[in-house]
Amino acid sequence: MTKIIFSYLLFLNLFSLFTMASDKSKAQKGKWRTPEKTLFLLAFLGGSIGIYLGMYVFHHKTRKPLFRFGIPAILVLQILLSVLILCWQNHLLFY
Repeated sequence: MTKIIFSYLLFLNLFSLFTMASDKSKAQKGKWRTPEKTLFLLAFLGGSIGIYLGMYVFHHKTRKPLFRFGIPAILVLQILLSVLILCWQNHLLFY
């Protein structure tokens, strides 16, 4: 199960990074853009690292407060949720 989750997250984050690169290129050429809702959906589904890296590697969407604060917030929540799940699985939570 761990391999499946790792593969899913790896693929989704690489896809998210590629999507940010593609959107930046389209923005520079004045072409049709990837909707911001799609970028946030990718982040929410687990691609937040790819979106975050794409923001700073390609200097894309870094001026928008919604992205500058929203994507890191999603990433932090996903990390906290992952830690919580791991603790729960390993019975490290005490009630």
